[in-house]
Amino acid sequence: MERCFFFIFLFIHSALAQKHVEDPSQNQKWLTLNGDRPLVIARGGFSGVFPESSQFAYQFALSTSISDVVLFCDLQLTKDGNGICQTELRLDNSTTISAYYPEGEKTYNVNGKNISGWFAVDFTVEELFNNITLSQNVYSRASIFDETLPIMTVEDVTGLRPPKFWLNVEYDMFYVQHNLNAEAYIEEALKHMRIDYISSPEIGFLKNLNGKLNTDTTKLIFRFLEADAVEPTTKQKYGSILSNLPEIKTFASGILVPKEYIWPVNAQKYLEAHTNLVTDAHKQGLLVFACTFKNDGIGSYNYSYDPTAEYLQFVDNPDFSVDGVLTDFPPTASEAIGCLAHNNKTRPDKGKVLVITHNGASGVFAPCTDLAYQQAVDDGADIIDCSVQMTKDGIAFCSESPDLMAYTTAMTTFMSRTSSVPEIQQHSGIFSFDLTWSEIQSLKPDLRSPVPSVSLPRNPANKNKGKFLTLPEFLDFAKAKAVPGIMIDIENAPYLASKGFDIVDIVASALRNASFDKQETQVVMIQSDDSAVLSKFKDVPSYQKVFHIYEIISSVPKETVEEIKKFADIVNLPRSSSLVILNSFTVKYTDVVDTFQLSNISVFTSVFMNEFPTIAIDMFSDPIVELQTFVAGFGIDGVVTDYPATARAYSRSPCIDLNANVPYTIFPAQPGALLALASPDALPPVGAPAPSLTVGDVIDPPLPPVGDATADGVGSTGLALPSDQPTNNVNLSLCVAAIVALTLMFLGH
Repeated sequence: MERCFFFIFLFIHSALAQKHVEDPSQNQKWLTLNGDRPLVIARGGFSGVFPESSQFAYQFALSTSISDVVLFCDLQLTKDGNGICQTELRLDNSTTISAYYPEGEKTYNVNGKNISGWFAVDFTVEELFNNITLSQNVYSRASIFDETLPIMTVEDVTGLRPPKFWLNVEYDMFYVQHNLNAEAYIEEALKHMRIDYISSPEIGFLKNLNGKLNTDTTKLIFRFLEADAVEPTTKQKYGSILSNLPEIKTFASGILVPKEYIWPVNAQKYLEAHTNLVTDAHKQGLLVFACTFKNDGIGSYNYSYDPTAEYLQFVDNPDFSVDGVLTDFPPTASEAIGCLAHNNKTRPDKGKVLVITHNGASGVFAPCTDLAYQQAVDDGADIIDCSVQMTKDGIAFCSESPDLMAYTTAMTTFMSRTSSVPEIQQHSGIFSFDLTWSEIQSLKPDLRSPVPSVSLPRNPANKNKGKFLTLPEFLDFAKAKAVPGIMIDIENAPYLASKGFDIVDIVASALRNASFDKQETQVVMIQSDDSAVLSKFKDVPSYQKVFHIYEIISSVPKETVEEIKKFADIVNLPRSSSLVILNSFTVKYTDVVDTFQLSNISVFTSVFMNEFPTIAIDMFSDPIVELQTFVAGFGIDGVVTDYPATARAYSRSPCIDLNANVPYTIFPAQPGALLALASPDALPPVGAPAPSLTVGDVIDPPLPPVGDATADGVGSTGLALPSDQPTNNVNLSLCVAAIVALTLMFLGH
């Protein structure tokens, strides 16, 4: 039943794909060899999710990729001369063969190196097909589909009738040593199947084939391995062979190279200038294909963990385009080529979703710094945000949290100022209201990863760049840059009142002082998790009130919605309140978004990040698919993101419209569709459902009166007043403070 459900799911995708026609905007000429759209080549099918070269991997690649997707098979020959599809020569890393044939381990010399393991050349195709199942050979990927799918023969894959088929032959010399003939296998195979591309890293093999087949219908591609690896025929390093492209043209129609051959990445994982390889190869009439693309890796920090940005670097730059990309994630390559390429910043948005920053472009620069906000503006954010914190001397400024340990260098400078404030958080911290503005300015911002359990640092070159902004500076910046809107976040108002700060009045005064309460060109949003805070702004109807619900919820009773409507226009929900996720797979939608929207309350969702561990597996570790799931699947009104560039690229894409006549459609994730394929034994136990949001959860008591000035003489009207206070009042306060200090000194003596 589960597999039946899966195939129905594939059929729906395939049927929808059949209606697509070319979008006129896609008809511009590509900088490929022939001006054609670059190919998407699926390595072992959709091997980023399913075991490589499995039935599900190939079928899913066909149903979720662009219409002319190429299925890629690494040929392995069995003892009886049959061909199977498997990338590694050793089968024990990607199959259960060692369990079924424990005595089958052998050691062979392959291209000068001794390799031990289980090899296809020692087994018949029947032995492999009847007993052995496949498993994921990348340990960081999902293993719940392991041991359910059999090995596929080449005939099995071509029987799926792919638009194009690519056969890669990696070890011809090894097969010759075992009295197997890859050339003869291919010649026989071509009698009853179409093979569009044949690649090999062995020059001798390609030269032998060159005169034996029709190179107009089957193109020969020379595959380059790592630059320091040695080519078996010539005994030259691949890096050296690259300098003789005219010679390659005599026996091949193109080359397949690791992507670093084209865009080198330095030791710090930043891009260097591109090489001339593509241009030089095109001048020789050679096709150029790039490989080693995947969503679940670091790649270069230049891409900000957005895999589509990497593809675009190869197919949509002003100098060249490769002729195709070999990838473990063909849907992502399809959306980059079919939807995002040729999609410049002047193209209007196709959707109506707001792109709202989370502390500026905090995936690129440290949160709430001038550079993070400038990057957000450059990336096309609709709304830039400031979470307002207070200093000891009464300065309002933008910071992710009142605890400065997380996003600044406060730990190294002010460790002695650590304290515990249970009203704000359970663990101790170094809080902004215990430091003066001058002390905070002495700190450096600190760009850190939101997923510390995985080594995925954010843009290390920018780790400590930028400066903190006061609230007035942020407002001046927003006005100068003419951003469409701002969102001011107010948290911990009751505690700040006890410290002598009327945070609501400080924010309201700053907005008035910057004329945000009167101008109509820029949207102003006030966000808080405190209903009493939002109620304080009810007299300014132009301000939109955003109720921030941090807790994950599964439902919202009508009476709770009615209470929220009294003080808020919008709710900001965590992603998991809309979509239940189990073991990194989507399980089911909730009706939380619908419930709010049916009551005319808009819904924002936060926080969207590009790092692949934060994205469900059936969203393909792809931030664009995740955005489509929430925007097209739920119809949310705004996305709160660390990476506004990715969200803006998504919103400009014509492919987000499920009914558009375009070459590719970005589909939302289908909750439960992939999880249904897994063995029940592989699934973790289901936890308790998230709670419902009750009226008691959303109604807060009135804000307490602002306390007296602190022991240091600093409070809501202390030494450092907000910038909207008149100068004479500041001078008066300074004078009074000086008199008090002198009096205390005199009495002390």
